[in-house]
Amino acid sequence: MSNTNAEKIYKLVGAEAVLTSSPDLRQYLTGMSTSFGYVVTDCEGTTFYTDPRYIEGAKNFLKDSDITVKLYEGKLDDILKGYKQVAIPIGRTLYNDYARLKATKVEIVDSLPAFTSAMSVKEDYELDNIREACKIADVSFLELLPKVKEGISENDFAAELEYLMRVNGASGTSFETIAAFGENSSVPHHETGMRKLKYGDVVLVDFGCKYGGYCSDCTRTFLFGDDGKHADFKKTYKQVLEAHMLVKDELYSGISGRAADGIARNKLAQNGLDKYFSHTLGHGIGINVHEYPILSPYSTDTLKDRMVFSDEPGVYIEGEYGIRIEDTIALIEGKVESMTDSDKKLTIL
Repeated sequence: MSNTNAEKIYKLVGAEAVLTSSPDLRQYLTGMSTSFGYVVTDCEGTTFYTDPRYIEGAKNFLKDSDITVKLYEGKLDDILKGYKQVAIPIGRTLYNDYARLKATKVEIVDSLPAFTSAMSVKEDYELDNIREACKIADVSFLELLPKVKEGISENDFAAELEYLMRVNGASGTSFETIAAFGENSSVPHHETGMRKLKYGDVVLVDFGCKYGGYCSDCTRTFLFGDDGKHADFKKTYKQVLEAHMLVKDELYSGISGRAADGIARNKLAQNGLDKYFSHTLGHGIGINVHEYPILSPYSTDTLKDRMVFSDEPGVYIEGEYGIRIEDTIALIEGKVESMTDSDKKLTIL
């Protein structure tokens, strides 16, 4: 019988019982992605209560684990009967659910710090799933490039990339794919639309996929043809790439999120580009595409071995172009492992 993360969280929290209903946290405990259910862990073990849509699948999926599966019959009070103390992730709990639990007179303990800590440092199987998600993203992007033709829309470009990731084994996307052509690339989180690709356009694509419930996150910027009007873009691209690679060279276990962000930001500042770097260097990646830790000018988070996060410096010149170069990276034995690793030299199709 295999032990799940439910036992780990229970020991970290130290409460009489741990109740979890948030979908991503529930997935971390069970390994299953479901839209409904309650996971309850106490000194006697863990039970996953879910509805008829998932009961058969859950029993099959968890049959060799330490989790018992039961049908939820619509009475949360019955599930919690007898407990005097229950831990919930307070910051992830809706007020109505909190008030309902509070009305039962149980003592409420916050389980969210335990989840944040545990989920940020990855087990071997988690690292393997993220590596596979990254490999799928890399391969799919490279397969897409020969298919890119003048006149394709941002929507069609994104759809083709998402299709290729599915074909190559992804269970879905990590987030809505961002495809930005030309001047649209200057908006860091452009909403993919119907803008059609023209010769000489800058193309920025931010994409990722899921494998085994875990995410990848990658951004590539390239030129669709060279019309001779991109001398400034090419110079800036080189400088953003230098900042991106410097992060990989200088990160180490124990560095703060603030100091990590400073590696890239200070490098860009040497060329007067830091004022165009309008977001943070990175964020944790796991079951969610945005997790702990944060790599920002204000972050006090500490980067540790087996954490996975993004390295994504960017420069955005309003109305002209944007450049972002992003990899999913991990700290392994104190050094950076680049999990997405397709060629980042400037591509000109």
